[in-house]
Amino acid sequence: MSPDKRPDLEKMAAKIAEKTPGELGITLLADPDHAVIDQYGLLNEEAAAKGRFLPHPTTYVIDRQGVVRWKFTEVNYKIRPTNEMVLKALRAVK
Repeated sequence: MSPDKRPDLEKMAAKIAEKTPGELGITLLADPDHAVIDQYGLLNEEAAAKGRFLPHPTTYVIDRQGVVRWKFTEVNYKIRPTNEMVLKALRAVK
């Protein structure tokens, strides 16, 4: 999910595809009015005060019924879940 507009995300996806052949493997969501960011409670208030409506980095594991089974949100954008953390959460979903 990004506050960037769809054409900007499409350009980014094209650049990634140039460097990494094959399908991107994720869906990019353009949220320039930050409606979804706000609905999920992910707005970075510090950035918003400066006019940049960025979400806090968040990873979700969602089951086939659409239920969130695991969530990792961190206000420090440099801290992300490890692959092991995500794999453990995925394995826990039946």
